[in-house]
Amino acid sequence: MILVINLNASVDKRYQLASLTKGTVMRAQSVDNTPGGKGLHVANVATILGEDVLVTGFLGGKSGEFIAEKTKEYGIRGDFVPVAGETRSCLAILTPDGAQTEILEPGPEICARELDLFSEKYRQLLPQADVVVASGSVPRGVPDDFYAGLIRAAKDAGKPFLLDTSGSLLARGIEAAPYFIKPNKDEIQALRGCAAEEEEDILRAVREFLDEGISLAVVSLGAQGSIAGAGGRLYRVTVPAVSCRNPVGSGDSYVAGVAAGLARHLPVEEVLRLGAACGTANAMEEESGFVRRETVESLLPRIRVEKIG
Repeated sequence: MILVINLNASVDKRYQLASLTKGTVMRAQSVDNTPGGKGLHVANVATILGEDVLVTGFLGGKSGEFIAEKTKEYGIRGDFVPVAGETRSCLAILTPDGAQTEILEPGPEICARELDLFSEKYRQLLPQADVVVASGSVPRGVPDDFYAGLIRAAKDAGKPFLLDTSGSLLARGIEAAPYFIKPNKDEIQALRGCAAEEEEDILRAVREFLDEGISLAVVSLGAQGSIAGAGGRLYRVTVPAVSCRNPVGSGDSYVAGVAAGLARHLPVEEVLRLGAACGTANAMEEESGFVRRETVESLLPRIRVEKIG
């Protein structure tokens, strides 16, 4: 089973507008409401790939009820901790020029009792997991070392832990040496305090992550693919050019592919290939955090995974 942790879920509201002008009344051409949050995207894609998935986290209020019902409709198993606060909404406003304006609510305030309830649920679910994934931000009241504690518990249980977050959550998480991380160039610069524009800068950062106990470190390069390191080896992953409809959720889809590959005990090159295929397949869809299984399978032979050096 792939256990996915999404602590700061959201109702994603996607508005299509002819234009966006500040200080005026705008009418949407279309509106979509879907369960959101990076972890829910991971869970959705991994479920589409045919994996046994369970997602957990905090849900509260009518928005939380909406997410719980929608995950059932999508065939995703959920086991959430109910909270007193209202689960957030996140707005994405799309215009024909390709611009996307996002408004992200902070999420509910989590109290100490709710944190304890989640920690207990995590301890109950962890023995059932083959792979653990934690994605995204955390709501108010959750300390920035919370992921680090979950990572240490997973390591003690012999479970690989995939961490996809940013800022202090990522920095503190790396101190606990998760199995997998996926920073981009900006996040490397924030973590290391130096530029990561040249390939040699990225390769050095990946080597450092491996030396610090990360088993699989991937640096995303967007449409250019990624640089990865595992088992003392470095890899360049190149993806084919495709018609991009919506890149939002591609990183989450990549993580889902990696989680599925690890759950299937694939060789590292095939884990990287599956991750890249899922990330690329998501960019070809309008919906965020969604892939078509047949698209993923058609992309797999077109992903190049080369050893560096």
